[in-house]
Amino acid sequence: MQRSLLIVTLVLFGALTAVALVHHGYFGIFALHFQTWGGAQVLTDLTIALVLVMVWMWHDAKASGRNVWPWFLATLALGSFGPLVYLLTRPQR
Repeated sequence: MQRSLLIVTLVLFGALTAVALVHHGYFGIFALHFQTWGGAQVLTDLTIALVLVMVWMWHDAKASGRNVWPWFLATLALGSFGPLVYLLTRPQR
């Protein structure tokens, strides 16, 4: 069940991201967050949340013997896609 929820989330979020990229481009998505204080708050909130997830990934990868750096790079470049795919490829315990 958990794996199916991750896949559904990844597919739906991927579709939303594709629409946003078509309409605004990669840098255009970020540009919108610098136009208002509300946008800046959302971008800051996302940054804080992803840093917390990266700290968790660091500890989880260390405990399971995985290399965390590809997932860090994916998170920095692709946002939530990095942690979502990390969770999908995480060994079952």
